[in-house]
Amino acid sequence: MMIPVVKVAMPPKDQLLGQLEEVLYSGMIAEGEKVYEFEKKFQKKFKLQNCLALNSGTACLHAALISSGIKPGDEVISTPMTAEPTNTSILYTGANVVWSDVDPETGNMCPDSVEKLISKKTKAILCVHYAGYPADIVKLREIADKYNIVLIEDCAHALGAEINQSPIGSFGDFSIFSFQAIKHMTTIEGGIISIKDDSRLEEIKEFRWFGMQKNISRQEVDIKRVGYKYNMNNVTATIGLIQLDNIDTLISKHISNSNYFNSKFLKHNIPHASILPGSSPSYWLYSLLSEKHQQIMDALKKNNIFSSKLHKPNCDHTIFKSSRRELKGLDKFYERLLHIPCGWWVNKQQRKLIAETVIEAHNNARND
Repeated sequence: MMIPVVKVAMPPKDQLLGQLEEVLYSGMIAEGEKVYEFEKKFQKKFKLQNCLALNSGTACLHAALISSGIKPGDEVISTPMTAEPTNTSILYTGANVVWSDVDPETGNMCPDSVEKLISKKTKAILCVHYAGYPADIVKLREIADKYNIVLIEDCAHALGAEINQSPIGSFGDFSIFSFQAIKHMTTIEGGIISIKDDSRLEEIKEFRWFGMQKNISRQEVDIKRVGYKYNMNNVTATIGLIQLDNIDTLISKHISNSNYFNSKFLKHNIPHASILPGSSPSYWLYSLLSEKHQQIMDALKKNNIFSSKLHKPNCDHTIFKSSRRELKGLDKFYERLLHIPCGWWVNKQQRKLIAETVIEAHNNARND
């Protein structure tokens, strides 16, 4: 079997199945106390504010954008180097995506590019910590404050990452996390939104539940704004609660394997994504940046090791045709990009094989 780039992580059966059976036959499987317990536990674990659980990271992005007051014709500056839902969620609001260029050595949005793009129509910056490498969120926060615009952090790849010893997700006006199947931790589907402004909390609670307040009689409730069926349920929340008991171990394995690669590749001048000073990545993916990426991919495949670019630059999709512009940093980054396995499933023997294969392939290609 091939060693995959991404893989689903589930808790041990003896921890999970009994609690799942209990909730499944409790008569309370929709949004309820397990969801609220999960929100509190996640908030405390990752030192965040006002956490609400929704049924996907995409729903969390939609909630953040709507609560930010984004409307048709507004502009949101975002990155093309991400999974597509980051940017399709902007289209839900009728706003226009404006592409920031990315740092060619990290794949993260470039603050200088962002600032040059700000106009009277700009209402928000949507930042992604790509592959788990923290973006320059401190500078982006300064820019957002300078121009009085909203900063949204998409932390879907970066659970457990830090910058200047502060958790990723603690800088944005809104921050979102994804628990989709192949992330650091999964609840099958799900997401969390962290909200800086306490006054937005009830509004987003209503947004995730048809625009209605929970625990109020249907005869008395009054819908004042459009809402959606975006709530998390007790079943997925139960999985999340158990996952949180094991998440440190999972993330530490991603970090340990990636630090091993960093050390090996530095000795052999193998180029890989840069790490922002003061930041601690959580390495959902490990990013090589080599002109010899195809030769490395071919060599890895021969050793039953899967590698890929994984994501397509979002600006290349037809739906974003009207937003296209020259992005030299993105072109340079994406041309050299190759993700290799670094996750919890990669054991010490396998990571040694991966590193040796990459080094040999790179050196052979250099000598051709």
